[in-house]
Amino acid sequence: MELRYLTAGESHGPGLTAIVEGLPANLELSTDDINRCLARRQEGYGRGGRMKIERDQVVFMSGVRWGKTLGSPITLSIQNRDWENWQKAMSSQAEDRQQGIAITHPRPGHADLSGVIKYRQDDARNILERSSARETAARVAVGALCATFLRSLGIEVLGYVTEIGGVCAEAQIDDYRERFERSEVSPCRTYCATAEQAMIDAIDKAKAAGDSLGGVVEVAVLGLPVGLGSHVHWDKRLDGRLAGALMSIQAFKGVEVGLGFEAARRPGSQVHDEIVQQGEQIRRRTNRAGGLEGGMTNGEPLVVRGAMKPIPTLYQPLQTIDLHTKEPFEAVVERSDVCAVPAAAIVAEAVVAIEVASAMLQKFGGDAMEEIRQNLNAYQQYVQNF
Repeated sequence: MELRYLTAGESHGPGLTAIVEGLPANLELSTDDINRCLARRQEGYGRGGRMKIERDQVVFMSGVRWGKTLGSPITLSIQNRDWENWQKAMSSQAEDRQQGIAITHPRPGHADLSGVIKYRQDDARNILERSSARETAARVAVGALCATFLRSLGIEVLGYVTEIGGVCAEAQIDDYRERFERSEVSPCRTYCATAEQAMIDAIDKAKAAGDSLGGVVEVAVLGLPVGLGSHVHWDKRLDGRLAGALMSIQAFKGVEVGLGFEAARRPGSQVHDEIVQQGEQIRRRTNRAGGLEGGMTNGEPLVVRGAMKPIPTLYQPLQTIDLHTKEPFEAVVERSDVCAVPAAAIVAEAVVAIEVASAMLQKFGGDAMEEIRQNLNAYQQYVQNF
């Protein structure tokens, strides 16, 4: 079975839509669970004014009846509350064109300039509305569906922050669930109390300077079976699929699995995980590989990280040019965050959940949850007796 999805909508349009195909029938769903994930995305120290306007709520338009999936495509809708202020500026009607003010000063670090060239536009708003990170609300909703599916099979997806503006979480907490639980009550979504205050101070300093900060998020997946993904083709390798999903998040510029780049600095004896027998289970003595070997899960916790650059919309705008005159100008200032790294942890959690759910469906696929559980149980019995 193949899991696929599409999102649609602009940042200041009527709303966002997602269509998800491939989730089995009889999966119990709750709009409250999805709305909680959407609310988590809107939290975090350093968020901007948009979060005071929007209170994202999802509506099922298809594919769910009486709290259970039907096996047919699921359509999700999220209304943009700010739409009432943008109905003319973002109208689909040609006669409303004069109501909008064209943006002709593309912002450095955004899709603006490349987009207007590629799509032959004379207004950068036609690009920035879709390239905006507002789109991630739809992906978080899709990820929440997939996380519900995974939880029903005993799999947890946990996202949190390990670094903001060069301040690193240094608390020695090896238990990923404890990291997650601590981060859930942190304004910076980090598990390290000492780093948290330093992160807040760094964000405050950047805000006062009209600047912005990036950081690093980590996602751990617990309870995975051995053998998701495959070594046989490049596009079936789960590490490659996860890297692509994380790099598709707006402002993400790097991805690590396990030790990541640190593995390049160590000798092999300090990189590879020795295989041992623990009771009736085959395990790794360490988890430097981050739960992935040869493009497949190996039964250890899956651990991936993504690096987010500072948001490029600055209240002390950078230099740009006018699209028509080519004369120098300051970049336009759209409402923005100082730091969106805590929110990025939720988005990363969502895209990882989507890819892991897809891998689970490919290996244990069926048309209904009962069939998938039966397939998974039989495989787990085989692995236990290996």
